[in-house]
Amino acid sequence: MFKKIIAIITSFFIVEQVASASEANEDKILLNTSKGEIVIKLLPEIAPTHVSRIVELVKSGFYDGIIFHRIIPGFMAQTGDPKGNGTGGSGTNLKAEFSDYQYIYGTVGMARTMDPNSADSQFFICFDGCGHLTGQYTVWGQVETGMEVVEALNVGEPPSDPDKIISAKIIN
Repeated sequence: MFKKIIAIITSFFIVEQVASASEANEDKILLNTSKGEIVIKLLPEIAPTHVSRIVELVKSGFYDGIIFHRIIPGFMAQTGDPKGNGTGGSGTNLKAEFSDYQYIYGTVGMARTMDPNSADSQFFICFDGCGHLTGQYTVWGQVETGMEVVEALNVGEPPSDPDKIISAKIIN
């Protein structure tokens, strides 16, 4: 009996270690868009719950085919709404994980309503004019490559010919 309990406990810890190791390898998202590729470095040390949810949505295919519905030059590009008009989401609100990480060129943050705990699936990628958002919107990533792609997205709220995320996947 004792050996059986030890075997079960050992199996549990091995499974947990493998799961933790695979989560550790989930450190970037590749967005293949209609304008090219964007690689986002995940920041789980800043917003672990948000990163976990984004990874879950990416793995489920949630972002595949979603348009960039709000592009404001000099400010940001926003996506993640299955309705395409800024009012939709996945149906799961997240508790805010505000930090002092500075919103700079390429910072990725969660969109929300006036309620700080209303972030869901929509996110935005900053151009230059996002500094005032620091500490008020959850940061979960930083664009590593592809800001020229973000800059090339069709402008509008929504654009008359919106660009889209063709596919999103986790990469190392």
